[in-house]
Amino acid sequence: MLRARVVVHVAFEDAGAFGPVLEERGYVLETLQAGVDDLGDPLAPDLLLVLGGPIGANEEEDYPFLREELGLIRKRLEARRPTLGVCLGAQLMAASLGARVHPGPAKEIGWSRLALTDEGRASCLAPLENTAVLHWHGDTFDLPEGARLLASTDICTHQAFDLGGFALGLQFHPEARGGLIERWLIGHTCELRAAGIDIPGLRADSARLGPALEAVAPDVLRRWLDGLPD
Repeated sequence: MLRARVVVHVAFEDAGAFGPVLEERGYVLETLQAGVDDLGDPLAPDLLLVLGGPIGANEEEDYPFLREELGLIRKRLEARRPTLGVCLGAQLMAASLGARVHPGPAKEIGWSRLALTDEGRASCLAPLENTAVLHWHGDTFDLPEGARLLASTDICTHQAFDLGGFALGLQFHPEARGGLIERWLIGHTCELRAAGIDIPGLRADSARLGPALEAVAPDVLRRWLDGLPD
């Protein structure tokens, strides 16, 4: 039996479109709430999926549980165990690898396409080349030592990185399901209003662009799983 441990920071940012793919591949999903649940043995699950959230990777003083989470991710990456991070999850991966996490030049919230690098086009992200994805972040990270850059946007140079084939960090949200965007709009209302985001416009963009992402996102995960080192 394969086990996938899913670490969430807010309930509505869950495994999303990735969940059915993992179950299809024989993984039993164990969802744990960061800051509430014991995250357990970092090496025990066959796969670790760390998802997004509204806090920053550097806010250990206000959110001490981040120290445990960073330590868990660090031990897992040192052991070269399959690890996938999305948004905050990718930032935590970068921080655990010694890279700097810091505010980006601007908040990036909304739908836009990625610019894949040559390595990105040859990676599991290839299905996303002509598809808009959901961005929802203010922080970014430096590229960890030894990692390969897979994708960028005009606002955020480091949108995705691969480390040794066993670790994938994604600043954007391929797992997001446009039909459930209302949960995000409600949960992040303070951030959206402070950033001056057009909420009806974001809702409309999600309805228009979400189905295309949902159609290709499962293939991204399948390709990554297929490429995991033995």
